[in-house]
Amino acid sequence: MVTNEVEQTATPLTALVGREADLRRMDAFLGGLTTVGSTLLVSGEPGVGKTALLDAAASRAAGRGVSVLHATGAQFEARTSFSGLQQLLHPVIGEAQGLSPVHRPALLVALGDGSGPAPAPDAVARALRALLARLTREHPLVLIVDDLPWLDASSALVLGFAARRLIGTKAGLLCALRPGADSFFDRSGLPEHLLQPLSDQAADTLLADRYPALAPRIRKRLMAQAQGNPLALLELPVSLGDSSRTAQGLPEQLPMSSRLQAAFAARVRGLPAVTRYILLLAALEGTGDLQVLEAVVAGRCSLKQLGPAERAQLIRIDDRTGHLTFRHPLTRSAVVELSTSDQRRGAHLALARPLADQPERRAWHLGQATVTPDAGIAALLEHAARSMSRRGDGSIAIASLLRAADLTPDAAERARRLAEAAYVGAQVTGDLHDVPRLLDDARRTAPGPGPLVAAVASSAYLLNGSGDIDTAHRLLGAAVALQREPYDAHDPTLTEALHTWLLVCFFGGRPQLWRPLDAALGRFTADTGILAVTRATFADPARCTPDDLARLDTAIAELTYESDPVHIVRVGIAAAYVDRLADCGEALLRVAEAGRKGEAIAPAIDALFLLGLHYLHTGQRESLNRVVHEGLALCQDHGFAMPSWPGQFLLATHAAIQGNSGVACALADDMDRWAGPRQAGAVHAYAAHVRALAALGRGDFEEAFRQATAVAPAGAFPEFARHALWLLLDITEAAVRTGRPAQARAHVAAAREAGLGAISPRLQMLLLAAAGLTAETRASAWFEQALAVPGIERWPFDRARVLLYYGEHLRRAKATTAARRHLSAAADAFQQLRALPWAKRAVQELRAAGGRHGNSSTPGSAVPLTPQQWEIAKLAAAGLTNKEIGARLFLSSRTVSTHLYQLFPKLGVTSRAALRDALDQLHRG
Repeated sequence: MVTNEVEQTATPLTALVGREADLRRMDAFLGGLTTVGSTLLVSGEPGVGKTALLDAAASRAAGRGVSVLHATGAQFEARTSFSGLQQLLHPVIGEAQGLSPVHRPALLVALGDGSGPAPAPDAVARALRALLARLTREHPLVLIVDDLPWLDASSALVLGFAARRLIGTKAGLLCALRPGADSFFDRSGLPEHLLQPLSDQAADTLLADRYPALAPRIRKRLMAQAQGNPLALLELPVSLGDSSRTAQGLPEQLPMSSRLQAAFAARVRGLPAVTRYILLLAALEGTGDLQVLEAVVAGRCSLKQLGPAERAQLIRIDDRTGHLTFRHPLTRSAVVELSTSDQRRGAHLALARPLADQPERRAWHLGQATVTPDAGIAALLEHAARSMSRRGDGSIAIASLLRAADLTPDAAERARRLAEAAYVGAQVTGDLHDVPRLLDDARRTAPGPGPLVAAVASSAYLLNGSGDIDTAHRLLGAAVALQREPYDAHDPTLTEALHTWLLVCFFGGRPQLWRPLDAALGRFTADTGILAVTRATFADPARCTPDDLARLDTAIAELTYESDPVHIVRVGIAAAYVDRLADCGEALLRVAEAGRKGEAIAPAIDALFLLGLHYLHTGQRESLNRVVHEGLALCQDHGFAMPSWPGQFLLATHAAIQGNSGVACALADDMDRWAGPRQAGAVHAYAAHVRALAALGRGDFEEAFRQATAVAPAGAFPEFARHALWLLLDITEAAVRTGRPAQARAHVAAAREAGLGAISPRLQMLLLAAAGLTAETRASAWFEQALAVPGIERWPFDRARVLLYYGEHLRRAKATTAARRHLSAAADAFQQLRALPWAKRAVQELRAAGGRHGNSSTPGSAVPLTPQQWEIAKLAAAGLTNKEIGARLFLSSRTVSTHLYQLFPKLGVTSRAALRDALDQLHRG
């Protein structure tokens, strides 16, 4: 049973002077909960009265029979995953037991009442919605969250997801935040109420009511300084003596920020010493958990001695939820600043004692409590840092590692932890500029051969920054060779070294670079997990086995509850060349979103480009441009040079497909110029691929053959030439068009021998189409088989090429009716993709077959829909729901709904039922 929590703690409504319009907005919001759920964000500058308005809304909710759950973001707790959600849902945790097995485990684990892997925020959000539906069967419910930007990232992501899905639950979400404050909560598109400063009349009324002894002249000066800020109006007079209030004027210069801080400090100083001690514990503890505070003070004092702070309205204590909250963050800051360093250390030490079951928080408090080197505490901090890093909390992980280094007595161990902080900066947070300084500190701490992690950090820095492949390769090879054999697959530093080394070899693109890495992999005593899978499916996919692919599929399936952004990206990398990125999309989007919030920058860059590759292959032009430019902006902002080239490759490839040969070749020239001095073979392969595709589009088949075979010769799939898989059809077509049929057939035979058709449906389609291009007899059968491969609609450009080649073959075979059907379909598909040179070629072939391709039969000409809208229309016509379409295309249900709303008038329909006929009519022309 949810109870109303605010009856004893709400700010009296008489205190909300000048807020009549704002209270009416709260009433309207609460009134809507009886019929439909909704969200409202209350924003305003610090001190403008957001908390008071939320308290008033809570009191009004109680009067309407609306249940209330309340939480407040805490700066000191922002590092603890799901702490805000735990605070919010603590009173109703018992109700979670009644959820279905689909939702119950995720929510209970997030609330700390269950065991299992860390759930993904979207899974928790779905469970939260199910819980809200359960809680609102009889009465409406409002979730009130104050100081939203200080909420931990996991809770913010969950609430941001749930905020858009409250329709039908009779639940509301009311949050307070500051304009422009960074937060993991996605506020885009949500209704927002801006709380403005008080008018002069309201400010004068407030001061006269609360401080009637103030002289009018002084009150006017305070109003000018406060500029309608209620907190300043209420707190500035506190720092003034009685005589100043009545007879003496205020100082000529009255900086508002310092006076506000002074006001808070003065109120705290007036408290008894024991009260200030408990407040210091609460400020450093961060969550306001009264059980923790009671365990800390047991035997020394009592929480009853918080009474003076409550009477001074510095804090609120909610007996029902068992939480203490500071009425304003400045109160918390003042408490901490007024304490001595010795008092803070003692408080941290006391707080660590009852947190044995929360090792990360305990380690942090112990680290802050210690001044002398302590190897045990340093080890705890390092362990906590690794857990934080796996969750993507890179900045907090670095802070913990640096504190661990400070407390490490052994110089070599201290150097190792400094180097690990550098590695987290290079591989997670993207703080490349700090990496050299941290590595220099490590070298000065322990001169001589550095630890393995230093080599890993240095190599990651060289790879991501300047792109010095050979130096990075030598550093890793030398450092790994020094490790004791046989290698331990559970050694995290060693496996990180091999993952980094693998990427160095990939970008180097030279077979000889892989030999030392393979030798090192052979020295492990056990399976290395995703490292071994990546070596098979990413480094040399032409030689991966069915077992490798099965293991990859298992790893992809496990991404649902994965929180480590680095691991998610590594699985995505392993999936890239074997066409399994679609199944990684949801997890990659989580990593990209973390990057938008300023965490896990390096994984976010990779995630954005992996998503871009998926969008390129699936014809989602708008999404491709969005994620690639976002990734390139992150690369530029953080100094990532080498990782930017996959993004440039995607843009260049898309330009080549669309016929922008000049743009494509200019980008390819940039790739070659950059890759040349670094011997970055992968980037050279990118450039050759782009030029080959551009040449095919403009009909220069000799140039296409020359460029494509620069990656891999016709008739062979050499070791580590993974890019050759993407050029299978390009090499075959170019060989056929340039009078090299023997080489074309040899290439098809090599692809068949390598088993490329078993890797993915896309490669199976390309192999069958290549066989059709080279067949002396029964070519139609090969093309028919290619077009019959299940699921090939996911790759519209490749499928359109097969339709084109089949149509060309049928026209030459005098089967003009069938040729026109396939060539028309190819032209339609190419035009939807804006692949203009390919569309032109299809139209020319169609005319040669006696057909016409006017506006009436050209989707996208008669009906100006984007390729994404066409895809949404087709899926909706097939009966998929908005949610299912969104999952297929990596869009939100709201975005899908918006597209359908826009395309219905263009197609002349008013319902989904009419979509299929409208699309069929367009294709029939």
